[in-house]
Amino acid sequence: MTSIPETMRAVVLVGHGGLDKLEYHEDWPTPTPAPGEVLIKVGACGLNNTDINTRTAWYSRTVTDGITDAGSMCGFDSADEATGSWSNTPLTFPRIQGADVAGRIVAVGENVSSSRIGQRIVIDPWLHGHGDWHLPENTGYYGSECDGGFADYTTVRADNAVPVISALSDAELASFPTVLTTAEHLVWRTGLQPGEWVVITGASGGVGTTAIQLCLARGAQVIGVASEAKARTLLDLGCAAVIDRNVPDLENQIRAVAGGPVDVALDVVGGAMFMPLINALRQRGRYSTSGAISGPMVDFDLRQLVYKDIQMTGATISPPNLFPRAVRMISSGVLKPMLAASYPLRDLAKAQEAFIAKKHTGNIVVTME
Repeated sequence: MTSIPETMRAVVLVGHGGLDKLEYHEDWPTPTPAPGEVLIKVGACGLNNTDINTRTAWYSRTVTDGITDAGSMCGFDSADEATGSWSNTPLTFPRIQGADVAGRIVAVGENVSSSRIGQRIVIDPWLHGHGDWHLPENTGYYGSECDGGFADYTTVRADNAVPVISALSDAELASFPTVLTTAEHLVWRTGLQPGEWVVITGASGGVGTTAIQLCLARGAQVIGVASEAKARTLLDLGCAAVIDRNVPDLENQIRAVAGGPVDVALDVVGGAMFMPLINALRQRGRYSTSGAISGPMVDFDLRQLVYKDIQMTGATISPPNLFPRAVRMISSGVLKPMLAASYPLRDLAKAQEAFIAKKHTGNIVVTME
């Protein structure tokens, strides 16, 4: 029987703001699993844009800029903290963030079989409730509406602790959860078909590299948009071509590579890239987005939507059972982990700085070693 300490290490978010709002503790109370929950000893926890967006209150509709390089509140003076979470509701502090957990179950609450103790798991970050799954009021996000994984131990509903059989390390497994649910949802909403051309912005990030692999698994031809320095890695991953994100005429570059307009655009960048992507789509093309790290405010020519019969979808709340199906792709080896770097828990602020700088390919995690 594993001995569970009364206190643990944890990084706690104490309010919206800069990196100074992340406090490292070594005496934070270890949580106890409630009925229907399990207690997990965290091996590693990955970073994602939600951590940054929530800390800075970027989700507030009053914010019109992208995330600053320093990840601070600079440029977010107009943020409305009452709508600072992904669902535009207030966040409760203090909060332990971190949605991307890999670890082992060490204890269970009432109504959970003790046979689950010892299982290696990854956490499905979407906490679906009763009612329509796509409504924010019926869905929570792990590490946002409840404490997450930037700590030695964490609790979660037993159904959200998904068993995984893999030779990958905890750090490698922790690079998957959020990017996998996001990327699979992005691709799923477009109905991507074999042989189709798809262009992916932010292709070197966690969502981007995962989306590349998911599109290739569906038999599509992939164009990545990223910095020139990351092109070789993305070509090795399977992209047919990589376009420098700083090219002055993105639309024509996309058309030149594909030999004409493309079928699908997957976008996590937004900002100035939005309209060139829309223009590069074919008649009845499909556009799907899950983020706007370059900025949420865009110019939009409605004639492209109307007269080309374009389908446009957002992808946030993932459907129930999407994650367990996706985890099987990890176990089978279909998906390759793109672990860019790992940091110890106490250096979470440094890890976020590196994440925001976007000089990496793949994802960044913190480990509990």
